[in-house]
Amino acid sequence: MSEVVTLPAAPPFDFGATLRFLEGFALAADAQRVEGGALTRALRAGGRTVVARLTADGDAALRCELHADGPLDADVIDEAADRLSASLSLADDLTGFYEIAREDPDFAPVVERLHGYHQARFSTPLEAMVWSILTQRNTFTMSVRGRRNLAADIGATLTVDGVPYTAFPDIEQLAALPPGRVAELIGNQRKGRFLADALHAWLEVDEDFLSTAPYAEAKKVLLGLPGVGPWSATFIMIRGLGRTDETPVEKQLVEPASRVYGQPLSQAQIQKIGGRYGPWAGLWAHYLRLVG
Repeated sequence: MSEVVTLPAAPPFDFGATLRFLEGFALAADAQRVEGGALTRALRAGGRTVVARLTADGDAALRCELHADGPLDADVIDEAADRLSASLSLADDLTGFYEIAREDPDFAPVVERLHGYHQARFSTPLEAMVWSILTQRNTFTMSVRGRRNLAADIGATLTVDGVPYTAFPDIEQLAALPPGRVAELIGNQRKGRFLADALHAWLEVDEDFLSTAPYAEAKKVLLGLPGVGPWSATFIMIRGLGRTDETPVEKQLVEPASRVYGQPLSQAQIQKIGGRYGPWAGLWAHYLRLVG
């Protein structure tokens, strides 16, 4: 069964820029595909697996065709639409960010290149949390394998047009896995214990609070989760919740920032420059990473 809904986007919006970013988002290749100007993605909504096919609908909206293995009720459609809109940051107003960038001659060409790109986040804050733990002291390849093993073991898969798409699981599905099974799937006993504990703790997390509470209060909740330290908490805030108030402290930002600003920059200098962007500091860093 399928249903079609329209997802509005705050202008300026360039879905092509989103697609170009997601083409290289290899860790979620089991869940989504970019082809022919469309993004097809599996997600969980209302306890069901849904596959959405998204295409541009004018300059400030997406056409969203939802597929499921049976009739879709209004609650599932609404939740799927909300999750997709959030993960693609469709409601983000970029005008303030771009106004500051116009006064930054080194960064202005980056904005010109990416103009209209809204941050494409993880499918859910939960997935961002899981990824932040998997990547700690781990290779990208092993982290991707662990993430895909978790999703495949639960098996929230739906085939559309002959292609299988596996949605990242719900918290209830992940938390039901025995700790030993989590460790086995990700290939690390110690990390498996941390992740299993974090998943059980996430059952008590109010995602609406994380999205709307003062930044410091929301981050404090994340820091209270097993296996989540300062870097992970900032990562979840930016890449999972779209809260870009803070510049992440990460080595991978040094090279692109130094290249864009034409001089070697320290972490402290990067933080200072990012601070000029206020509530868009994390988005400034994300744009830098994209051109890096």
